[in-house]
Amino acid sequence: MTILIYEARRIHTMNPAQPTATHVAIRDGRILGAGSLDSLTGWGTHTLDRQFADRVLMPGFVEGHSHLIEGAIWRHVYVGYHDRTGPDGVRWPGAKSMDDVIARLRDAQACAGDPGTVLVGWGFDPIHLGERRCTRHDLDQISTERPVALLHASLHTVNANTATLRAASLLRAGLDHPGIPVDDEGLPAGELKGPDPIAILSTRLGLLHPVTTGVDAHALRSFARLCVRAGVTTATDLASPLSADEVETMRAVTGASDFPTRIVALLRNIGQPVPELIERARALRAESTEMLRLGAIKMVADGSIQGFSARIRWPGYFNGAPNGLWYTAPEQARALLAQALEAGLLVHTHTNGDEATEMVLDAMQAALARHYDPDHRFTLQHCQLADAAQFRRMHALGMCVNLFANHIYYWGDAHAAQTVGPERAQRMNACATAIATGVPFAVHSDAPITPLGPLFTAWCAVNRITSTGRLLGADERIPVDAALRAITLGAAYTLKLDGEIGSIECGKRADFAVLEDDPYELDPQRLHEARVWGVVSGGRPFGVRDL
Repeated sequence: MTILIYEARRIHTMNPAQPTATHVAIRDGRILGAGSLDSLTGWGTHTLDRQFADRVLMPGFVEGHSHLIEGAIWRHVYVGYHDRTGPDGVRWPGAKSMDDVIARLRDAQACAGDPGTVLVGWGFDPIHLGERRCTRHDLDQISTERPVALLHASLHTVNANTATLRAASLLRAGLDHPGIPVDDEGLPAGELKGPDPIAILSTRLGLLHPVTTGVDAHALRSFARLCVRAGVTTATDLASPLSADEVETMRAVTGASDFPTRIVALLRNIGQPVPELIERARALRAESTEMLRLGAIKMVADGSIQGFSARIRWPGYFNGAPNGLWYTAPEQARALLAQALEAGLLVHTHTNGDEATEMVLDAMQAALARHYDPDHRFTLQHCQLADAAQFRRMHALGMCVNLFANHIYYWGDAHAAQTVGPERAQRMNACATAIATGVPFAVHSDAPITPLGPLFTAWCAVNRITSTGRLLGADERIPVDAALRAITLGAAYTLKLDGEIGSIECGKRADFAVLEDDPYELDPQRLHEARVWGVVSGGRPFGVRDL
């Protein structure tokens, strides 16, 4: 096959043996080499493609924590606090008050059709709207007959109107569940926290759990369009049950010649017996393809810090809220980690609070004592509140961490004022501590929790600026090069894909982010302003303008 050589203004390879180049040669979707044109012509007859001659190439960005629901959720009504751009490029203004939220949902209700269909708003961010929580009576202003559900930005909490609670058989006194607060009448107040109450809505209303939906052809393609806009060539789906039908759809869509994004889908632990989970993950691993990687497991230890459902250590929440919820019981976590190690399966574990992190570190230490693996790469996802001692334990246990750098911008002010207080907020998403303690790390968006955009995520890690312009945790800022490595080779390492992607060097997949601006030449405070032309995926160019 003819060799294709791309010329670029500059190529940042993430290969320390040759950090920059001007040309990259590819064949059969893989990289033959990067360097000068003269150094590559020895590979044989070639075609020189100069469409990127005025642009910058980097390794395709790797989004190490996202959800395919980002492609499906735009079917519903966005009511988040911050402005947001959808897969079609349309920008939606943020809803800055409860009145704004209700008004937007009222507009949607007016043209919603079948009154039995659930009206869903998403991205709701009550922590930005004052102390008062949203109740069922607030949502009754939209409709007293149509079920209305309001997904929090974290996707760990849902608000419901009276009609929704009634339809789900939850509008009754005597409910005794920590995830279903009650009002002065002894009835559910309308806020449902954690997987159990939300699963009831899924079962009884056909309103699927928000983080298990999205795996249909339209949603996959919408998600891929967002990836191209962000320069992402490999993205994860970290919350799917991966049913046989879902896997069949994913294999078909990702296998199409015009699909630009490699999907790494982790099987979520949703309470099934551990041996059953392990066997399912083994079976899925055998179904992997070049563009769909299967066989790893996602475990969720606790909930959301800003939703007050994360498990945090003494002295607890800054505003006195009760401690959060265990999504996975400690004894089940111990069993899962041990059996996954024995089976050679990769596990990524969601921990937001430091108590959840401590629980998983304890479980991991016990598991490694039984089944030692020198290169397991079990990864803590989010791990937002970990302190330096916990990072040292991660290093000793051979673990990786994928930090939620975007949280500093979107919720940093709220964390300092309400959730964990000013001191602990300074250490959240501690990238510099990860570097200092030798813990391999990545940074992520957790889309749709925050928008998919690795350059913005890198900017957050470099600058640690909140949405109000406050510097939060100056000592945890990292250099631009370290942040760019975190969204390329760092994320690839946590997925055990660093031998295939994450850098531009011989033998790896020809996956590139194509940029109009060189992020190394921008002021670090403008890193997020670097413009994305699109991507090259397996040697095939996909431009934003072609979407």
